[in-house]
Amino acid sequence: MPPRHLRLGLVLCAATLALPLAAQTTSAPFPTGPSTPLGQQIAAITTDPAARRAHWGIAVTTLDGTPIYGLNEGEFFRPASNAKLFTTAAAMALLGPETRLTTSAESTATLSRIVAARGVLDGDIVLKGLGDANISGRSFPYLSPAEKKRHPSSVAANLIPLDPLHHLDYLADTFVRAGVKRVTGNIVGDETLWPHEPYANDWTIDDAVWGYGAPVSALSINDNQLKLTINPSEHVGGAASVQIVPDIGYYQVRSEVKTVAAKSPASIRIDREMGSRIVRVSGTIAVREPYSTDIAIDDPAEFAAQALKQALEARGIKVNGNARAAHRDNGDTSEFTDELNTPLPKLPHNNNADQSEWTTCLDDCPIQADQRSPPLADDIILTLKVSQNLHAELLLRRLGKQYGTDGSTAQGARVVRQFLINAGLDGDDFVFYDGSGLSGHDLVTPRATAQLLAYATHQPWFAQWRSGFPVGGEDGTLASRFAQPPLKDHLFAKTGTLSEARALSGYVDCASGKTVIFSVMVDNHAPNTPADRIAMDHIVAAIAAAN
Repeated sequence: MPPRHLRLGLVLCAATLALPLAAQTTSAPFPTGPSTPLGQQIAAITTDPAARRAHWGIAVTTLDGTPIYGLNEGEFFRPASNAKLFTTAAAMALLGPETRLTTSAESTATLSRIVAARGVLDGDIVLKGLGDANISGRSFPYLSPAEKKRHPSSVAANLIPLDPLHHLDYLADTFVRAGVKRVTGNIVGDETLWPHEPYANDWTIDDAVWGYGAPVSALSINDNQLKLTINPSEHVGGAASVQIVPDIGYYQVRSEVKTVAAKSPASIRIDREMGSRIVRVSGTIAVREPYSTDIAIDDPAEFAAQALKQALEARGIKVNGNARAAHRDNGDTSEFTDELNTPLPKLPHNNNADQSEWTTCLDDCPIQADQRSPPLADDIILTLKVSQNLHAELLLRRLGKQYGTDGSTAQGARVVRQFLINAGLDGDDFVFYDGSGLSGHDLVTPRATAQLLAYATHQPWFAQWRSGFPVGGEDGTLASRFAQPPLKDHLFAKTGTLSEARALSGYVDCASGKTVIFSVMVDNHAPNTPADRIAMDHIVAAIAAAN
């Protein structure tokens, strides 16, 4: 984990919503207690001295939702990144697996005026964000280590690292081809599609400086994070150097890191005050042992505008104005709980289409450069495999924009809530304040998680959705867990970790040849110890062996 010595402030709100789908869930009781061999094994694991102080919850069902075993399955737990299961399922059903977005950079002056002015664009260039999560150097589709080994020639292009800002270079090239030589106005990063709510309710101050806690914006670039690398000096006592990638001068670094002897433990502290563009790095680092981490971009829309401005200038286009962001204030003052229970005005439908905002220009048009996203299913596979928080939050806002009123966090959470209720889940079994699970206010029962997993098996998008689940011993966040038979390559589950909470939910191929659904959650485990994770893995192994 990154250092916890931070000085950042966070803000915000979240919510829950409405939509229609028939569900196939069961109200049958879960067999509980040590009355079965499986119950006896789980009791022995959860009462072991290393695990017994924690609060455990377990639900196991058949693929059709018939209960097999339960332990506190109807009690609340913090789901951590298991919340992404709920957000991505709603997105697959309501936005559609093939949906794409188009991000545009558009001039405020028309092409004829620019030509008449001999290449002078008398106005602004506006880069408008629509929630695309993949304006970055990432390649698609996501490939597991095994896939890369099996098909080395066909995936060679996927392995070539791309410049994180190459999409903005492409947009800038369009203005060069149109003959633009000077821009009199500003380069504007427009994120006004949604209210400006960079952080959800109860995201902690510890999170905001790091890449995994990056702020949410309709105009997101490079996952709204920068890679910070500390390189030690070649000599003990020398000053370390700090590199940021991509570096457009957005942050200034103040470094006081000294190099110490080889094999010495690193002691790094990274601080950034809220709203500050100065990153302070201090501590010690060992010879020949560089340290890297991802830090968040505090205003992604402004960063995007600054990066596009630099790309234009690098191509010989002079920009007289500045790079700036356009935000939209959140005018909704209602409480989260009020939002949660407000019916949606629209019924859902899966249009499975491009959700870009198209405008028609039939006569004298502005210059417009477009960048199209990969299909939504590709992004969801990545989001689940690596547990990408920002991408889940962007999906939540997109749901709120399409089916709610304004794309706020609250509206997105209302949409997810109504989708789950329409899928047959008990509305008292869950509450979500965000889309990723970073909020400590998120609560869900193992029973509800198992019911969602059972519901999904009957949906047309199930195969694509499940293909995003990390595979035991193979890829994603389970690459180093369940690495031995019989569970290696036979466990498909979403992980979750948040402070002293952990979760693992998904599908497992059992000794009998059957596949069952499981959700294992633990709260209030002892910090700084892997005992709860080890116990959790033993529980999953016991479930697989007993069914």
